[in-house]
Amino acid sequence: MTHPHPALLPTGLADVLPPFAALEAAAGERALAVFAAQGYERTMPPMLEFEESFLSGAGEPLARETFRMMDPASQRMLALRSDMTPQIARIAATRLANSPRPLRLCYLGAVMRVSGERAGAERQVRQAGAELIGSGRAEADAEIVLLAAKALAAIGVERVSVDLNVPRLAGEVLAGLDLNGASAALMAALDRKDFSETRRLAPKAAARTLEQLIDAGGPVDAAFAAAAAIDLPEAARERIARLAGIVALIQAEAPDLQLTIDFVEHRGFAYHTGVAFSLFAEGHTGELGRGGRYRAPAPDGHDPASEPAVGFTLFMEAAGRAARRPAPTARVYLPHGASVRDREAILEAGHVAVAGLEPVADTAAEAKRLGCAGAWRVDHIEFFQEG
Repeated sequence: MTHPHPALLPTGLADVLPPFAALEAAAGERALAVFAAQGYERTMPPMLEFEESFLSGAGEPLARETFRMMDPASQRMLALRSDMTPQIARIAATRLANSPRPLRLCYLGAVMRVSGERAGAERQVRQAGAELIGSGRAEADAEIVLLAAKALAAIGVERVSVDLNVPRLAGEVLAGLDLNGASAALMAALDRKDFSETRRLAPKAAARTLEQLIDAGGPVDAAFAAAAAIDLPEAARERIARLAGIVALIQAEAPDLQLTIDFVEHRGFAYHTGVAFSLFAEGHTGELGRGGRYRAPAPDGHDPASEPAVGFTLFMEAAGRAARRPAPTARVYLPHGASVRDREAILEAGHVAVAGLEPVADTAAEAKRLGCAGAWRVDHIEFFQEG
């Protein structure tokens, strides 16, 4: 049997090496600081949960992306988390069932997915996010969108844009129509913005409306104007009115935040029940995060109806690639035998002190070998000339 090289990892997994590991950690801490400043308290759920609890409610659509294994201790099936939102919803409904609502929780951690198709090629993805549980008001939706944009800005992502959508809107247009089993194919065609396939699959009564909804997408003002001219069912009009109220709240606080609308997008928003959104940055392809409104499990011992919730998840690897990279902190070599005060002087100057563990004949050569930009010389730092 041929053994793989020790550095070889399964497809979709990678070691994060210096300096990128430190950059990722710092980005996560900056996001958490933004969340904390607005009252979101950090929660740290475990990597593994019982399968039946993780894959219920908001976790149900994650079944195909979730690794499972047998627990030798309980002889029950476990799920390796593929998303953290279902875990936060579970905690809110059980451990924090009696906490005052609205409940504001945040998180930072890694998830593992079978294919990685939801967030690029990676199968292990670091997530940072926030959930606002117990309020159905438009103010809660607006707060979550604004919080996501602020977190990306704190990470260093510039020119953030938010693509708002209403995953259930197309369903309202198609409600009551006989689709002859073509529902899934039609929804896929709408996601692709495929006009010809939409015309082929949709009943004539709905095809024109769906085409108009596809065309209506774009910057918010133009999108709302175009949607107002479409003959929509009352339920669909109510969803758009709700979206308009949320947009007004967002623009009142962040008038420069770029907002667009896609009226037919629903891919990846299987458990969302209201307005949802995806996060992008100018000049970068792919989503940096997504979120929206959903129904969280009912709190233990309370009304059996589920409670309203809204939240978002940032894909930290994608956000890191889109972020402005900070200038690296200079590494300064501290020769063997230097004093504690010498080390403190390097640190007080805002640099990193790399201590020598044994005497060397050529301090400069040793410093350069260890990747240092300078070395401590008796009472000052001597930085090396580049080149």
